[in-house]
Amino acid sequence: MLSMYDKELVLDILYQIQEASCKVIQRFERIKRVTDFTDSPEGMEKPDSICMLLIEIGESLKSIDKITKNNLLGQYSEVDWKGVKGLRDIITHHYFDIDAEVIFLVCEKHIPVLSCTVEKMIADMV
Repeated sequence: MLSMYDKELVLDILYQIQEASCKVIQRFERIKRVTDFTDSPEGMEKPDSICMLLIEIGESLKSIDKITKNNLLGQYSEVDWKGVKGLRDIITHHYFDIDAEVIFLVCEKHIPVLSCTVEKMIADMV
């Protein structure tokens, strides 16, 4: 599968993505609605820290694409990889335009799927 790529490097990156996605899940744990992000200074810190992790995840996925010549992520279609990498670009370049509702939905619906998929990818590679 990845015999012609640096499998250990890809695994290291996948472990980093898994750790970041677990942190997102943990930080989102007490958030029950979008206003939990927006109604207090403490709440506003959550999307800030989560967005930093989403940037890291997106950047790491771009690295995996580069290392594997775009051959690995496509084998796991349960995640919208292009969307994850695109979100990284949006957060990085248009941070002040980020909608708390978008971050809420990403955390609620997409990060758990991403986390499970990365776990599966790691298991498939070891």
